[in-house]
Amino acid sequence: MKTFCGRANPTTGSMEWLEEGEDYDYHQEIARSRYADMLHDKDRNVKYYQGIRAAVSRVKERGEKAIVLDIGTGTGLLSMMAASAGADFCYAIEVFKPMANAAVKIVEKNGFSDKIKVINKHSTEVTVGPDGDMQCRANILVTELFDTELIGEGALPTYEHAHKYLVQDGCEAVPHRATVYVQLVESRRMWSWKKLFPVHVEAEDGEKILVPPSEMENCPGLPSVCDIQLNQMPSSDFSTLSDVVTMFSVDFSKPIQSASTCYRVQLEPVKSGKAQIVLSWWDIDMDPSGKINCTMAPYWVKTTSALQWRDHWMQCVYFLPREEPVLQGEKLYLTACRDQYSVWYNLQKAREGENEADEEEHKADVRVESPVCRCRAHLLWNRPRLGELNDESRTHQYIKALRKVLKTDSVCLCISDGSLLPVLAHYLGAKQVQCMQPSRIDLYHPHELWQAFFKANHLEDKIKIIEARPELLKPSHLEDEKISVLVGEPFFTTSLLPWHNLYFWYARTAVSTHLASNVTVLPQSASLHMMIVEFQDLWRIRSPCGTCEGFDVQTMDDMIKDSLNFRESKEAEPHPLWEYPCKSLSDPREVLTFDFTKIVPQQCLSTGGSVKLLRKGKSHGAVLWMEYHLAADISVSTGLVQLSNEKGNCEWNPHCKQAVYFFSSVIESEILSDPNAVTYAIKFDTKTGEIAMDFKL
Repeated sequence: MKTFCGRANPTTGSMEWLEEGEDYDYHQEIARSRYADMLHDKDRNVKYYQGIRAAVSRVKERGEKAIVLDIGTGTGLLSMMAASAGADFCYAIEVFKPMANAAVKIVEKNGFSDKIKVINKHSTEVTVGPDGDMQCRANILVTELFDTELIGEGALPTYEHAHKYLVQDGCEAVPHRATVYVQLVESRRMWSWKKLFPVHVEAEDGEKILVPPSEMENCPGLPSVCDIQLNQMPSSDFSTLSDVVTMFSVDFSKPIQSASTCYRVQLEPVKSGKAQIVLSWWDIDMDPSGKINCTMAPYWVKTTSALQWRDHWMQCVYFLPREEPVLQGEKLYLTACRDQYSVWYNLQKAREGENEADEEEHKADVRVESPVCRCRAHLLWNRPRLGELNDESRTHQYIKALRKVLKTDSVCLCISDGSLLPVLAHYLGAKQVQCMQPSRIDLYHPHELWQAFFKANHLEDKIKIIEARPELLKPSHLEDEKISVLVGEPFFTTSLLPWHNLYFWYARTAVSTHLASNVTVLPQSASLHMMIVEFQDLWRIRSPCGTCEGFDVQTMDDMIKDSLNFRESKEAEPHPLWEYPCKSLSDPREVLTFDFTKIVPQQCLSTGGSVKLLRKGKSHGAVLWMEYHLAADISVSTGLVQLSNEKGNCEWNPHCKQAVYFFSSVIESEILSDPNAVTYAIKFDTKTGEIAMDFKL
């Protein structure tokens, strides 16, 4: 059966209907899954195995049969560990049908079919009894239901149900407990992901300061956690204001309440500063004694042993509702509130003379509702985008370019989503400024946000928002004037891959009849760049596993490979490479250019060639990014910012995702000998706006 899927093409802006097979969603899910990453997580797997062996031993020592319930079994790995550790029987539950089918095959291939029953249901639908899915309740509960925030995948309601209906009282649990840790920090970089800082512009008539509206200043932001690879955040980008403290812990061997609740700890700052951010991570004890421990602690906390790289569990950044100045040694209360799926934080100062007896009363003050964005800015601008808008050196490049092209009689149209360029153009002396925000973001009502923005800066009648898509622009929108300066960053909320922002070129083409004959387009052009790299760790998410702790999981590898071949393998995928270190094996190369002074051509743009590999290393893939040439000698890059030539270490634009094309095979390249090159063919289809690429090693 075929399905028609509607999608807005991010590059051309047109609505398309694509015919997809019935397996489309399932292949997408598998291809983008992190199963391989989990199977490569040696530390996790070894600790789970140790914990399972210990739990089976404890049950056997009591003279009981070891009956295991494994919720969210995935490949069946944890059930196979239990069976090989001597468990009498395992019930392995997996709700995702393709995954449950794979688990059946993997269990059979490893010879455990008589010991493991795979149940393709949600655990809350599993029945117990002579005619049920499970013959009896289990006395060992094994799960891996955790995300970076610990509870985001519904671990708490799942455990709550399992204790009520599926496991015996006093059961063993692996993991036995989880503990959540927090640390209070000040960080301009991370705070820039929540707030819009004032923008200073030197204009003809003195300095102008663009300020955000008060609604945004007082907005708590989005409730969703910001999960990142905190190990890639240099210590120079934040200042710790408190020691690491335990926020709360959960004992998985006892009945669990998933209902919303709050936890509170007392903190004393170790230095004075501005409390803005709560950094958080967790660890799990696989056994009651806590000897078998798996931790997500970042590098400045866990200094003793090597850090295990993983992408399925990272660290959390939480934004306090407002910045709080704190003094070294003063008494503070940090409150964590949670519902079934998420956590949020609040900081309060202790009242004068407050003692322990006042604590309960104080606790009642704390609002338990999850933060909700009321200003709409956090819906329009995601966190990396706010970081980009707050990047002073980037803004300065646009100001420098606008100064070169604007005149006192300029009629300026800006086409970009949620851009500050219209305000900059007005401050820098354009006669008339209009802006279009074409992405389909009606849901967020960005125009109301902009009205508040203009009002806060007394610009209500200075900048006009055109509520039309570029192809529907009429002379009346422009008061019958021709556009003399067309500007864009370009940035569009619908873009996932770097070249999706070429939508600006299609929009420029759509408005071409409204442009003056001597129009200036900024940026005047764009170029696509490419470099061959070796990743420190990111390659693991696409690498086959083969065997995991002695169990054959090749069936899973084949399944991921089939799904990648179904659609994804000839496509690049977006990754924020500041979080994923790599070294360059080739020089960066400009491969395609796009001339915005002309309309989009009818014929495709294509290129090909060979790239020499300059360094020894494994060629894991190619990284691609865009550069925008704003005006003569003024460019901005969405990718490589700096390359250290000796070692090939790369510094990437921290606000953008770069495109990563993983090679199907991995080669060892020798230094500078002829065969050690990568040939490539890249084609930009101007009709679909898609880039097809092929690489041969």
